[in-house]
Amino acid sequence: MDLKNQKRMAADILKCGHTRVWIDPNRIEEVADAITRADIRKAIDSGSIRALPKTGVSRGRARYKLAQRAKGRRRGQGSRKGTAGARTPTKRKWIQTIRPIRATLRDLKDSGKIDRSTYREFYRKSKGGMFRSKRQLLLHLKTEGHLKEGN
Repeated sequence: MDLKNQKRMAADILKCGHTRVWIDPNRIEEVADAITRADIRKAIDSGSIRALPKTGVSRGRARYKLAQRAKGRRRGQGSRKGTAGARTPTKRKWIQTIRPIRATLRDLKDSGKIDRSTYREFYRKSKGGMFRSKRQLLLHLKTEGHLKEGN
């Protein structure tokens, strides 16, 4: 018995693929008589036709692995493929270094803890890569006596 047309209509109504459409083997004659979409809907309501559950590969293990990675696990020497520059491009690293330094300089200038000329001087030095971090910048400002009291 060819139920290709019924399967196609059922797939359309159930909003799934025709491979997921299940027809009750005990009620095949009943489904074969269903030639309109309304008949197919009745067959679905009666339970002669239904959609099988979706099948696929579970992402549970993948989710667990990603959660571990977020904690910093599975990132050791043996798990690395690319060079340090490929894993975090040097430009991205530079951006992550320079932004906090410039923000700190701006805050110090706006709050009046350093004057404009000092700001300019240290802005240029930071652009030249003199400071590795915000902490090192503040250390330089303190040791050279550029920071005014209140910090």
